[in-house]
Amino acid sequence: MPARHRSGGRQPLLWAAFAFSGGIVAGLYAWRPPLWWLVAVAAFSAFTSFFLRRRPWLAALLGLGAMFVAGALAIELRPPNDAFGSGTLQFADGQAVTITAHVTNDGTLRQAGSRETRQVLDVNTEEISAGGQTLAIQSGLRVSFYTKQVANDDQDAASAAPLRLFRYGERLRFPAKLSPPRNFRNPGAFDYRAYLADHGIAALGSAKAIDVELLPGFSGSRWELWRTRIHRSIIERIHSLWPLRQAALVDAMVIGEDAFIGRDTRTDFQRSGTYHILVVSGMNVSILAFVIFWVLRRFHISNVVVSVVTVLMAVAYAFVTDVGPPIWRATLMLTLYLGARLLYRERSMLNAIGAAALGLLIADPRVLFGASFQLTFLSVLLIAAVAVPILERTTQPFSRGLRYLDSASYEVSLAPRVTQFRLDLRMIAGRLQRFLGKAIPLRLLAGLARTLLAGTEILVVSALMQVGLALPMAYYFHRATVVGLPANIVVVPLTGILMPTAVLAVALGYVSPALAKVPALIAGLALDGISGTVRGLGGLRVADARVPTPDFAVILFGMVALAIAMLLARRHRLLVASGLALLVCGAFWIAVGPSHPHLRPGVLELTAIDVGQGDAILLVLPQGQTLLVDAGGLPHWMHSDFDVGENVVSPYLWWRGIGRLDAVVVTHAHADHIGGMAAVLTNFRPKELWLGVDTPSTDLDRLLREANARGVSVVSRKAGDTFQLGGTQFRILAPAPDPDSRAWRPNDDSMVMKITYGGTSALLEGDAEGEAERRIAAEQPQADLLKVAHHGSAGSTIPELLSAVRPRFAVISVGARNTFGHPRKQVLARLAESGVATYRTDLDGAVTFFLDGTSVTPLWAALR
Repeated sequence: MPARHRSGGRQPLLWAAFAFSGGIVAGLYAWRPPLWWLVAVAAFSAFTSFFLRRRPWLAALLGLGAMFVAGALAIELRPPNDAFGSGTLQFADGQAVTITAHVTNDGTLRQAGSRETRQVLDVNTEEISAGGQTLAIQSGLRVSFYTKQVANDDQDAASAAPLRLFRYGERLRFPAKLSPPRNFRNPGAFDYRAYLADHGIAALGSAKAIDVELLPGFSGSRWELWRTRIHRSIIERIHSLWPLRQAALVDAMVIGEDAFIGRDTRTDFQRSGTYHILVVSGMNVSILAFVIFWVLRRFHISNVVVSVVTVLMAVAYAFVTDVGPPIWRATLMLTLYLGARLLYRERSMLNAIGAAALGLLIADPRVLFGASFQLTFLSVLLIAAVAVPILERTTQPFSRGLRYLDSASYEVSLAPRVTQFRLDLRMIAGRLQRFLGKAIPLRLLAGLARTLLAGTEILVVSALMQVGLALPMAYYFHRATVVGLPANIVVVPLTGILMPTAVLAVALGYVSPALAKVPALIAGLALDGISGTVRGLGGLRVADARVPTPDFAVILFGMVALAIAMLLARRHRLLVASGLALLVCGAFWIAVGPSHPHLRPGVLELTAIDVGQGDAILLVLPQGQTLLVDAGGLPHWMHSDFDVGENVVSPYLWWRGIGRLDAVVVTHAHADHIGGMAAVLTNFRPKELWLGVDTPSTDLDRLLREANARGVSVVSRKAGDTFQLGGTQFRILAPAPDPDSRAWRPNDDSMVMKITYGGTSALLEGDAEGEAERRIAAEQPQADLLKVAHHGSAGSTIPELLSAVRPRFAVISVGARNTFGHPRKQVLARLAESGVATYRTDLDGAVTFFLDGTSVTPLWAALR
């Protein structure tokens, strides 16, 4: 049998996809009237047709130019997402309204502490009633129905309102308070509003479960109804076959349901570089397609039938999982690959990838800027353009050489080195025949050789994926997955066992639970191997390598290295090695290269980071030292696993290019100040932790244990301390050094400090209230900039303090639409009467102040 042709050849559609992508970027960042782009498309197309036969090379360049301007035209003609233009936001003012809607996404239960249960679901409104009027409005909402256990006055037992799970298509009526989704307004922050808009969600709402009324009738698509029923049935079957811990992982890995996955589990998978295993992705489609294709081919079914069945099964799997564009992109690429294979065009795989990408970009140009699309496309491109050419020269000739080992005629079509390999195997088998018999040795050696070759291929592909994806992983997720290679070498093969056996177990579970036990046991063993590897490697300190947003030079080098590696993958071995070396150098630069913070030298910078209802202040000293005062956090009564330090503070610091902090400061041990600090210690490894009052508390004790484990020095700061640091003078004004003189209110024991640079200074008050402010005012701490205490509460920023400080600027760190009514009107009035220019994070987002020794310059951080 002749050896297959190597992949490669021409890839015009791949280059067309790159040109179209470049046009999308140009159209987004260099806007021109659409008519200009339309005329350019027509001109390029006309010249391409004219030179097609006269100068083919020139026609090709002009054709790429046409694709470029077509991409620019496509992004400018694409209408913006209209999820927020539906009229719903006029009711999103926190006032109660009555909503009639139907469920578009099944509800999921979430335990919010020991006394509250919430059901989160998506609905599409039909009517909204408020103020005596009812309007017919079609809009997507994400609502939370909650029920609380309330102690009965007459009984010791607690009673709870029943919480019914609502399903797709059911119609509901309920009173709710709506609010618009809000982003944390810091550069580098996750665009939560756009994320919801992409899912058709215009507003958020909450209501008591007992007030929800189920209406008669059904509204929705029958296809989607059947999909949700099948999806729900599969989840129920999974939970009947595996214990809860394993079932939660099978839900996520096989069917795309992550409702039962905890935060710690997600973090372990992220740290070990195996998060793609935890979510349904293109790899799931690939594994299932391979198993289906291989099994059907064992029955000698024709290629056409096998390919059609494989595609249909992949489409059905994508339909049932319903995890969005990533799974459908993988299904599209699988369809194109199998179609190319039927047309004997396997060697044009890069062309098929380009066709898939081009189709997706034409359908929605904005997908280009999504991390999911970029990672998926880059992963496939790395395998097809780099890994496959390398394997075609190294392992695959020997893999083909393991066929028909007892046939000498097959060796005519093989390379001499492969033929010699076969002869060596037969010789060794002949020596073993005296011990193992005639039939076993050759098969045993062939099996061992196939295992070693398959392991080598996994190693090569995993290594390429780690170095090739280092740049987007650092840019989007700020992670350098240093243990990703050994983790994937173990986890990927186990996933190859898990996927087919889990699917088989679920299928048999509908027929006979007894028959399903065997594949369920095999899947469970594979799952234990995966989770054990992830916990072991993800728990290593070295696995927690976080990196700031790469500089432009790093991004450019990474992109050039990737392009060179792809172009050289089919050249001489020395050139191939050079291209791979560039990729490795780029990944190494990203992982361990020094960060270059974006700082303004020679000035004192104070930035109030928008962390909602909390405090987080970045201080950059004139000599470049960086300090973080508090790290935000959520109050315990919210029972949320959202980590402000990880998801809000850290992204801003990474966006600034900051990889290390010199010190962190905890003003006092309240959750809205200390809650995010543990993540900051982990991500930025500060040298010192400054504390004022060390009154025992659960949060503070936990933070001190974390600091001790990471070798962070704990420094006590009390009133009366003065010291120089980074060209500035620090003066601590509170808390009192004598425990007997401390305030009975915890807020009044906040650390208060004044930082002076030249003739300018800033006063940071934490949550100090009236009693502490009177003591501080007696010190006459004049300052140009005041960080208003306690988010602008009525008991702070007293007139005596303002008279003593005489600030020209003030900043209030406060959450939008907070339940405390901060900042209070009387506080804002006192600041205005004193002539203070006041900034607020709820209105202005992150705000930066530069103190140069003679003047103070405010700047919205988004305008940096």
